[in-house]
Amino acid sequence: MSKRFTKQSINWAQLQKLVPPDEKGKFLAFKAKADSYLRRVNANPPELPKIDWKKYQTLVPVAGMVEKFQKEYEAYKVPYPDDKVSATIDEQWKSLEPQIKAYCDEREHDIKEATKELDAMKKLPKFGEMTMESLYDLYPEQALDPVKRPTFWPHDEESELGYVRKQKVTK
Repeated sequence: MSKRFTKQSINWAQLQKLVPPDEKGKFLAFKAKADSYLRRVNANPPELPKIDWKKYQTLVPVAGMVEKFQKEYEAYKVPYPDDKVSATIDEQWKSLEPQIKAYCDEREHDIKEATKELDAMKKLPKFGEMTMESLYDLYPEQALDPVKRPTFWPHDEESELGYVRKQKVTK
């Protein structure tokens, strides 16, 4: 007997959005294979065709053979394994939901912070219009201040007075 599928269990449109561009070919091949399998399953009738046992009793000369086959055929049940994994997966999913929610909340917070920084950058004057004085007014710690913090050529951290080499942390 073929199982009847009442609705699609896979949301192909949503899944296709998540597939990277270089994997589209493999995804489409997989979808075609899954669709062909679904068509083959749905092409079969939902129930097996009924066997005309009386016809076979008239055709088979051995007495009792058809009755024996009929009893065995009707007694045979296809053993479908019990689904023991879905319950564990559902439990794991429920235990992960708070972590997922916390992660999403953290990312939302990061997005808000990044949006604030982006808005602050958009309010800055354009790079071509900025002068050294306006840079010093906006960012006094990063701007060049030859009076209070003189630097020496090549103006990198290692060439400055009072530079201390960072120690490597070994475990």
